[in-house]
Amino acid sequence: MVGGVVCLLAAMWLQLAFSTHRNSITWDEDDHIFAGYRSLTRGDFGLNPEHPPLVKMLAALPLLDMKLKVPEPAPGNFKLEAFRAGRTFLFQNDADAILFRARLAVSVLTILLALLVFLAAREMFGTGAGFIALGLVAFDPNVLAHGAVVGTDMGLSCFLFGSVYAFYRYVKAPSWRKIALTGVAAGCALASKHTAILVIPILFLLAACDALLHRDEGAEASRRRMLRLAGAFVLACAIAVGVLWAFYGFRYSARGNGLAMNPAYTAEVATLSRPHDIWILDTVGKYKLLPESYLYGLADVRYMSDFYTSFLLGKVYPRGVWFYFPVAMAIKSTLTFLILLGVAIWVIATRKMTKWREILFLTVPVAVYLFVAMTAGMNIGLRHVLPVYFLLYVLLAGCAWTLAERNRRWLYAVIALIAFQAVSGARTYPAYMAYANELWGGPTQTYKYLTDSNADWGQQLHAVKKYLDDHGIKECWFGYFAGGVVDASYYGIPCKLLPSSGTLWDREILDVPPVIEGTVLVSAGDWSGFEFGGGELSYYEPFQKVKPVALIEYGVLVYQGKFSVPLAAATGHRMRASKLLAEGRTEEALTEAQTAVDLMPRSASAQAVLGKALEAAGRKEEARAAYAQALTMAKTVQPEFQTELAEAMEKKLAGN
Repeated sequence: MVGGVVCLLAAMWLQLAFSTHRNSITWDEDDHIFAGYRSLTRGDFGLNPEHPPLVKMLAALPLLDMKLKVPEPAPGNFKLEAFRAGRTFLFQNDADAILFRARLAVSVLTILLALLVFLAAREMFGTGAGFIALGLVAFDPNVLAHGAVVGTDMGLSCFLFGSVYAFYRYVKAPSWRKIALTGVAAGCALASKHTAILVIPILFLLAACDALLHRDEGAEASRRRMLRLAGAFVLACAIAVGVLWAFYGFRYSARGNGLAMNPAYTAEVATLSRPHDIWILDTVGKYKLLPESYLYGLADVRYMSDFYTSFLLGKVYPRGVWFYFPVAMAIKSTLTFLILLGVAIWVIATRKMTKWREILFLTVPVAVYLFVAMTAGMNIGLRHVLPVYFLLYVLLAGCAWTLAERNRRWLYAVIALIAFQAVSGARTYPAYMAYANELWGGPTQTYKYLTDSNADWGQQLHAVKKYLDDHGIKECWFGYFAGGVVDASYYGIPCKLLPSSGTLWDREILDVPPVIEGTVLVSAGDWSGFEFGGGELSYYEPFQKVKPVALIEYGVLVYQGKFSVPLAAATGHRMRASKLLAEGRTEEALTEAQTAVDLMPRSASAQAVLGKALEAAGRKEEARAAYAQALTMAKTVQPEFQTELAEAMEKKLAGN
């Protein structure tokens, strides 16, 4: 048995290691790694507070013995400060060596999670179920896609699963050690990702369900059980909060050493749209019940969920949609998972398996997590619901093993399904992130249905470099999804950058002519236009109507020819105008703003900047006309994506 487990874990780790070596850095990794390094070496939790420190510090641990050039973050907005300093940290050192070490460190959590899945399935349903569950996890392409990425999703999945499993073991045979382990696991989950706060209602519901499941024991025995479970829940929560504080060094202040958050905590909380969120976070912060950095991150998560756009089945939505995750799961789950899920529903519905405690412990957390995910509005990747897969894999394995014990042919069928999943995932190597099952056309079609970390997180730079070298391409244009955040030139990419959400956010001014020609590469994340608003607001709408000549690792589309890109050209002039206005160079700004409008007269943003330039020049009537035109464009060109700009123009015209 031990040999089989070791072999499956080794197979999983090798897949993670080889794919890690092949994939370049993703959008968030330089930020995470540098934030973890600062936390370990300087006790600074103010960089990247939108994610708790556990996984980031684990990723940075192998870097402590390296001789590294370490930049000092420049004052400014906390996110820009973290990303810019993180980019400098990685790319002024040996970025590949840093990334490989950090990723392998994080992969330990994935291996630990796989082992916990085996142990849980074995304890709940038998050794056969344990091996089925482990086999399913070891060859799941979605797990392999994120299993060694320096992000928070696998850490959350590991410790949330560990919390549920530890609590299950406690309710079966109560002991102080088991409830303490539950609290530690829950605390590590809280210290991994902010959505882990769901572990508290999950444990509460599991305690309530277990009490109801045994309500026929008699009034006195039932009362004692309820009191014991209530006490255990409170103790586990107290331990969890203590563990969370420990990861922040038992210090309330996010930064220390005389450093301050920008904006301040109270200012960040004040940006929230929901009054009850503001009250809760203000109150908790006032009494310092949780670390400032953790609370700051909670506020940021709530703020971000209010305006995140979504891309699903080829359509861009201005906000999250409730059906995003069910559809994403249908597209990106393996056929093996979907088939076994159907089998499990049938097995439970027909009462072929009646282990109700186990069923509840494996389905209640899934229901809670999916409900919150479907209503939260953060539709940027299947990775946000990865924790449910591991609980479901244990349940699927239990149902499959129940059938196999009755008829050996079921076991052969399950083994065949696991083998099919292994082959299905292997064909996507090393670009596991772009996986889609065969019903949806496989990974070559993923970018048409889903985007962001479902297909393209900017991780294809090694493959892009190889493609350019193989085709002798020295001059090109690149709409790179992680542009501005990742230094593509480090990987030898000679292309000039086109606008992306990253370059816009980093305020990088790009000189792009209205017409470009030759080789043009477009990341799938940019191709979808989801971060721009789609339609006329997207820089890459023209490319959606043209068939690419190649698709690099399912995430970068390659085009050849001559292309009109007036919006990209206008954006460079618009951003330069804004910069010149900030420097007080009004006449130069006016020239740039007018050029932007001439290139893209239907751009509300260009019209708005022209209005500001005219106003700064004292030409108030012309400024009002430009503001009015900007308002018209904001209300007629993809208006659902330009509400904030429309409101700003209405205030301008009202004299505010």
